[in-house]
Amino acid sequence: MRHNLFTAFLLALLPLQAAAADPVQRQVAGNRTTENVPEVPADLLERLDRYQNTRGASLAGWTREGCLLVSTRFAETAQAHRVCTPLGMREQLTFHREPVTGLVPAPPGAWRDGFVFAKDRGGDEFSQLYWFDDATRVTTLLTDGRRSQNGGAVVSRDGGLLAYSSTVRNGTDRDIWVRDTRSGQSRAVLTEGGSWSASDFSPDGTRLLVSRYVSANESYPGELELASGKLAMFPVDGGKAALGQFQYAPDGKSVFYISDEDIDGKPQQFRTLRWHGPGMGAPKLISAHIPWDVDEVRIAGDGRHLAYSTNEDGISRLHVLRLPGLQPVQLPALDQLPVGVIGNFDFSADGKRLALDLNSATSPSDVYVLGLDGKSLERWTRSEVGGLDASAFIAPTLIRYPTFDEVDGTPRKIPAFYYRPAKAAASGKHPVLINIHGGPEGQSQPVFNPTIQFMLADLGVAVLVPNVRGSSGYGKDYLQADNGFKREDSVKDIGALLDWIATQPDLDASRVGVYGGSYGGYMVLAALMHYSDRIRAGIDVVGISDFRTFLQNTENYRRDLRRAEYGDERDPAMAEFFARIAPLNHAARIRAPLFVAQGRNDPRVPWTEAEQIVKAVRGNGQPVWYLEFADEGHGFRKKTNTDYFNAASMLFWQQHLLDGPDRFAEPRAGLRTGGQPTAQDLARLKEQGVRTVIDLRGPGEDRGFDEAAEAARLGLDYVALPIAGKDDVTPANADALAALLAERGGGVLLHCASGNRAGALLALGAARAGMPAAEALALGRKAGLASLEPVVAAQLERTGAPAGAE
Repeated sequence: MRHNLFTAFLLALLPLQAAAADPVQRQVAGNRTTENVPEVPADLLERLDRYQNTRGASLAGWTREGCLLVSTRFAETAQAHRVCTPLGMREQLTFHREPVTGLVPAPPGAWRDGFVFAKDRGGDEFSQLYWFDDATRVTTLLTDGRRSQNGGAVVSRDGGLLAYSSTVRNGTDRDIWVRDTRSGQSRAVLTEGGSWSASDFSPDGTRLLVSRYVSANESYPGELELASGKLAMFPVDGGKAALGQFQYAPDGKSVFYISDEDIDGKPQQFRTLRWHGPGMGAPKLISAHIPWDVDEVRIAGDGRHLAYSTNEDGISRLHVLRLPGLQPVQLPALDQLPVGVIGNFDFSADGKRLALDLNSATSPSDVYVLGLDGKSLERWTRSEVGGLDASAFIAPTLIRYPTFDEVDGTPRKIPAFYYRPAKAAASGKHPVLINIHGGPEGQSQPVFNPTIQFMLADLGVAVLVPNVRGSSGYGKDYLQADNGFKREDSVKDIGALLDWIATQPDLDASRVGVYGGSYGGYMVLAALMHYSDRIRAGIDVVGISDFRTFLQNTENYRRDLRRAEYGDERDPAMAEFFARIAPLNHAARIRAPLFVAQGRNDPRVPWTEAEQIVKAVRGNGQPVWYLEFADEGHGFRKKTNTDYFNAASMLFWQQHLLDGPDRFAEPRAGLRTGGQPTAQDLARLKEQGVRTVIDLRGPGEDRGFDEAAEAARLGLDYVALPIAGKDDVTPANADALAALLAERGGGVLLHCASGNRAGALLALGAARAGMPAAEALALGRKAGLASLEPVVAAQLERTGAPAGAE
């Protein structure tokens, strides 16, 4: 009777305690604010440290004296450096707290030597342009220095004019401005409204190629006479097309450009390199024989060569042509380059060499110089990999998996890069991380990612990097396949990837996590909304939680550009659609642990998107970690911040992804014991016959989610029986639990935070029921008994059952 009364007392008391919300544990450390993020263990930091200390080098171009201007990080942020010999010293030129971007060196024939660069404040993206003078080492502000966005610098051949885009006029439109570099006077030369950019000055500096960007599928080219302000727009075949780079040919009249315009009235899937000029009739197609996008094009200053790069299934290829005849130049030395992704490339002043940077899955970005004789290839930088064995880095394989719809009568295939850990999983199956890119028009390519390499080598996690519909690089139809009302079709592509994972013998479909930033962050939230029963946890970085609030709060200069992709929230039908698909409005369906990370200064996806989803998901009893940096914007660029975020992310995956489905022991038939379950665990255990959940956690412990409500939703009985710690490992509590277990029979899940208390009470109760102490302790260990074993042994001694009795 005493035991039944004790149990009845607990059952009456604890439903109120289990329903109480756990307080948010908020900490502020300098510019970093965290909520419910545990302290990162020292051993994890130590294991991750070498991966955090990798770095790359990106090419900006050649300097007048034949050196290379590169961007790399040796301290907290990426800065400008000069390298003058192969594998020579990197001389740091800028020393700013904020990273410098958009480096543009002065042309060889410029009246002064130096470079233009851009820099913002705390990631707010209101970048200002600066001039670094090589002779004096003095930096000069070129733009207004206030809340305007300035970028896309283009310098004339003689260095006398600088063109750039700026929002300074009204904060919304990107106008084109030109600065006289000798007098220091700047003037707006194009204020037509919309988002305009400058592409190239004519050789005599009197004309400027410009284009107006509407979306990833729509741009309009033109030519501006600087003296008169006359703008002549070029016709676009088919009425609408995506335009890439746009440069004058050496004759100063014709142009080379990248476009996916129609050809003879036929729509084109890919962006090809074209050449057109006055009196030429139809444009000459240069890369029509390559069924992939052309990414970049460069013309040598001496006019003798042209180089362009193509993106072929995510891999870069470099092509060089001899001008004016456009004959291919054979470059056998290119075969010595690793397979990877080419970033920037640039001809030397004498036109005899081509510098490029290349990034691969197994090496950070580095700069190489190719001789146009085709025979020489020199490496100019060798970036550090934290003392790691680079030969152990893993390159992915390219897979294609079927999704829900068809193209031309066959299942549509989604491309993805698949990284497999080198070491076989102890359980036979690897946990899986799905890493989703942003954009949404972006494309994931096999570039070096130290965090992925850490997860493969240290955590044994397989990584899948899909390019769901809406990604660039696979043709116009694929790029547009998620636009407007088709937005959730890309989310279904993640569901199809979950199906594919379930068919792979070496992947654990019960341990899948999702990660993404920006639009990829929306994809994480949407995937959790639709597939919480199949996804263990997710990390959302600067992600969109509701397209309506996002479009209302994003910066003015971005709003119309994003409406072109996502849809216009002012249209009632689109607003209703946005409301229907918003993760914010369906937070109750997110039943997996969530980690949200945000930059406070983000002008693209404002911090309010993070704040509202954190509040909504917590309001439904789900666990949410939150991280915010006051000195970051749309992503994290400072090393200290990046290091902390990566370490916290690895801890999150350790806690919520790496525990296997077998972590709930079965010490005897009909009884499962272990640590805190997730919602997915409860669903899986129900399928395995569990009917009752007994929760031993105390009222002050983090429950992660409303377990009582989730159990009720699944049709399980839920009993709260608080055991706070070692002081509650008593004969009375052991008897109470034994009585409850006898009452419930089989099909019971008994859990606490780690299984330790469950094993302790089970062992003590079994011994009191007559089981020999050694057997009782063995039963307890099987159930999770660990550090509390001395407490149980002491209780057995006090009650007359020595720990060593047979």
